[in-house]
Amino acid sequence: MQQIIRQLAAEIRIGEHQVKAAVELLDGGATVPFVARYRKEATDGLDDVQLRELEARLSYLRELEDRRAVVLRGIDEQGKLTDALRAAIAAAPTKQELEDLYLPFKQKRRTKGQIAREAGIEPLADRLLADPTRDPAAEAPAFLQPATTLDDGKPGPDFSTVAAVLDGVRDILAERWAEDAVLVQGLREWLWAEGLFRASLMSGKDEANADVARFRDYFAYDEPIGRVPSHRALAVFRGRALDILDARLVLPVEPEPGQPSIAEGRIALHLGWRHAKRPADDLIRKCVAWAWRVKLSLSTERDLFARLREEAEKTAIKVFADNLRDLLLAAPAGPRVVMGLDPGIRTGVKVAVVDATGKLVETATVFPHEPRRDWDGALHALEKLCVKHGVNLIAIGNGTASRETDRLAGELIKRLATQTADAGGAVAGVGGLRGRALDQLAGEPVG
Repeated sequence: MQQIIRQLAAEIRIGEHQVKAAVELLDGGATVPFVARYRKEATDGLDDVQLRELEARLSYLRELEDRRAVVLRGIDEQGKLTDALRAAIAAAPTKQELEDLYLPFKQKRRTKGQIAREAGIEPLADRLLADPTRDPAAEAPAFLQPATTLDDGKPGPDFSTVAAVLDGVRDILAERWAEDAVLVQGLREWLWAEGLFRASLMSGKDEANADVARFRDYFAYDEPIGRVPSHRALAVFRGRALDILDARLVLPVEPEPGQPSIAEGRIALHLGWRHAKRPADDLIRKCVAWAWRVKLSLSTERDLFARLREEAEKTAIKVFADNLRDLLLAAPAGPRVVMGLDPGIRTGVKVAVVDATGKLVETATVFPHEPRRDWDGALHALEKLCVKHGVNLIAIGNGTASRETDRLAGELIKRLATQTADAGGAVAGVGGLRGRALDQLAGEPVG
């Protein structure tokens, strides 16, 4: 837990003591709005934005640590946990990187590659990959096995032909490469930078249909996936969920027929292999193509689509929040200067003045109530603010001490009215308004 506290403090750029205090409050059941408003002293002034980030990252990091423990235990029980692997798992900063490391050891259904390994074909795969000058057709007969029959009478694994043995080599190597964390992460980041997000109308759909026509802009659409605007990404995903649009991740350059793709070239580069017309090179090229087409292309598309959706949703939420913020910070009562009073006892009455455009011009805190009971000082400070900014309206929140603060505002209005009358003028619409304080953006209950 101490490591998580240190990491949160570094990420949010706050003190470790602030993180510790906030974590204790959140773990105790307090909500972010409650902590931000009523526990500033405990957290040393953390605001709601910092607290929400802390809460989200705390949840993520705890889940990451829990998963890390499960992964370490699972690999250790298999007797395959090396010091290097333990260090890599301990250093994995994200869930995705952790799962990449765990993938080769994860319990899964019996695959073709696993069946081939059980049949003893893996040494042949290792031999041909390490020395492509060996002839696969000459090496494979040593691994032939008679066809088998399962207990239920169905045909079992069949490695009775050279072609079947070489297919087993292909399945073993393709699965091994698809579980290579460094290769997978490299392909993922490369395609995020250069891959294309392509959408098209699904076959058989009527373009004239009103529901289908809403997605007309995406009937023939592609754009670099890392630069797709959030609204377009979400629109395509909506169309896909409705079985109107088909969405795919495609390579930046499609290969010529019969030629290897750029992705296959990157796999070969990672392996340190190139086609030099040696006896095993054609087989290895087929294994690379199979690994990309059957294994890596699908998993990479799934991962990057999930990433695109997550980032698009974050952007959409931010746009909504910014728009709502602008709305909430607009002039609250039209083109009038408003003084807001947020009642409080021990922490004082918080004061804010906004001009006719809704811009914040000045803030203050006065202490008319217990324990200070500086009633006259509070009146004097509020009077100065009203005169300085030409306040037209006073809005009072209905929190603790709202009735007492309402009485304070009433006395303030009388003072201002007396001063204005003495000067031969008039008070321009100053009045007390009761309203609920907007302590939270998301409507969570305070407390």
